[in-house]
Amino acid sequence: MDTPRTRTKPPPGSGERPSSALPGLPEVLVGLAVLILFTVAVPRLVLPHLVSDLQGVGVAASLLSGIAGAAAFAAAASIRLRAWAPFGVRAVRPRWLLIGVAGGVVGMLAKILIVPLTTSLFGLETSTQDSYVAGSSGSLGALVLTAIGLVILTPIGEELFFRGVVTSWLMRFAPIVATLGSAVVFALAHGINFVLPAALVVGVITAELRRRSGSVWPGVVVHAVNNSVTVISYAAAPQLMG
Repeated sequence: MDTPRTRTKPPPGSGERPSSALPGLPEVLVGLAVLILFTVAVPRLVLPHLVSDLQGVGVAASLLSGIAGAAAFAAAASIRLRAWAPFGVRAVRPRWLLIGVAGGVVGMLAKILIVPLTTSLFGLETSTQDSYVAGSSGSLGALVLTAIGLVILTPIGEELFFRGVVTSWLMRFAPIVATLGSAVVFALAHGINFVLPAALVVGVITAELRRRSGSVWPGVVVHAVNNSVTVISYAAAPQLMG
């Protein structure tokens, strides 16, 4: 007589986790609430009292975007699952980080090709990044702070939340749900503007790397490579236009 086989754990190195060990909807909801607090309430209620010029707003916004993601992740991780491993905060083999570099390049190429096309077709808002441009193209100090915010803090913070919490939660359903679902959430979190198509592409790449590697760090590399090129282009924009 055949004996039923019970799969107690996924194969080593698959990046898959038993659904009972993954974050759930409570973590996602708490994290989203904190993320909205930092990305909507704080910029509107707090930042205007701290900075008034566009350059200062850009620097503050770049730093705040990283802080927001980290705060959302910390809130999500604190309510039930105390260990960080279920969120994908785990060591990964160097080859995955190299794949992350390649993913960042692919994301940038997709941005260069897709964003102008979708902007012209749908008339998406293009002024949403003006403060980042001002922060990147201002003084050296402003450029350094903006780079720290967008190239270091934002990739870490956003990957911890969107891939560590949202993608990890959706992994209990199906691979395509985890990848596409979390990518859509990530893109919408950046607003309905010209950034959305690029954010969707980056979201798909980073979510798939999270799912396959079992770690958020390859996605952090993708995000950092993508944002570093963006900061460089913002810094060069006024000189090119002048």
